[in-house]
Amino acid sequence: MDLISNVLTYIRNGNLSKNKSVRLPYLKTTIQLVRILKNEGFIDSFVISKKEEAIEQAYTDHIIVFLKYEGRNRKPILTNLKRISKPGRRIYVNSKQVPQLLGGLGILILSTSQGILTNKQARHLKIGGELLCSIW
Repeated sequence: MDLISNVLTYIRNGNLSKNKSVRLPYLKTTIQLVRILKNEGFIDSFVISKKEEAIEQAYTDHIIVFLKYEGRNRKPILTNLKRISKPGRRIYVNSKQVPQLLGGLGILILSTSQGILTNKQARHLKIGGELLCSIW
């Protein structure tokens, strides 16, 4: 089970059905991914909801992500979320090979030794890592 793919699928499905919010499992990588989406302006906000007692659920805490739309027709800001490096095939790049997506309009998310970063941050810090996903 690939947790990053699940998170991207939750957000993609919520976006396509034009939901106001999506509930994601509370994980360290999920929080880092959602913070990047918030900083880049792809989502409105997020809230961490903690539950005191949860016997039947696997994840006790959740992250509620509020999706962002534009116009009266509620056109989604996020048009594409794609997983690049998969458990069966990992894709790594060094600091000189970090690609740019759509001339800088989209972002790539990398897992580096400094944590989960965007391609712009990784290029600025001159570090490489595993390409996790592309978002535009």
